[in-house]
Amino acid sequence: MALKIQPLSDRVVVEPQAAETKTASGLYIPDSAKEKPQQGKVVAVGKGKKDYDMTVKVGDTVLYGKYAGSELKLEGSDYLIMREEDILAIV
Repeated sequence: MALKIQPLSDRVVVEPQAAETKTASGLYIPDSAKEKPQQGKVVAVGKGKKDYDMTVKVGDTVLYGKYAGSELKLEGSDYLIMREEDILAIV
């Protein structure tokens, strides 16, 4: 299903991955102790700025800062919209 949103300029829409519910040793993490996910999948990309092409593309899995972007709820799903410069790495 395609998103009905087109980010402007150097903005990117990211769908955050679900937070871990279980540790590597098998312990379950309560909701109050879960951290905000810092990894997600790019679902929409703007056209970029003058003399600046976008590096990320739709489908890339990216790492971003803990408090990067603005939260957005669209079509029943949670997304983040952020500048490309807030993305730290492509995985």
